Amino acid sequence: MGKFFVTVIIIPVLLVLTAGCTRAENEGSQNRVIEITERMFIGQVNNIYINRADYLGKTIKIEGIFIQSEHEGNLLNFVGRNGPNCCGDDGFIGFEVSWDRNREHYPEHDSWVEASGILKEDYQNNYIYLELISLTVLERRGREQVFQ
Repeated sequence: MGKFFVTVIIIPVLLVLTAGCTRAENEGSQNRVIEITERMFIGQVNNIYINRADYLGKTIKIEGIFIQSEHEGNLLNFVGRNGPNCCGDDGFIGFEVSWDRNREHYPEHDSWVEASGILKEDYQNNYIYLELISLTVLERRGREQVFQ
């Protein structure tokens, strides 16, 4: 009776519990925030651009310099950091950011911010951007120049 009980009752129960935990863990990982870290900033940002389909619709959190730039009469907003380019420090790595609301509530140019938003794609113009959930000015600045 003891071996029968273990084989027929206990093992199937353990299998069901294990399968349930795995599914819950996978669902949790789909909803997690992807944080761009200072140490691997360029690699993480590049990975998102290269594998955009894997990240679209996910929440991205990035800390960096807030930059405003005008292009063809449109004011564009970016969060990122300075990175290496042909002349040493003239590259800017990051994302365009955009509010679905509160368009006039952007911080001052060159503010250090933490941005959190959903990665979206403008299919017509073929670029990705963060639709902001939050944009917070921080007192303490991180590393403005990144190399990896």
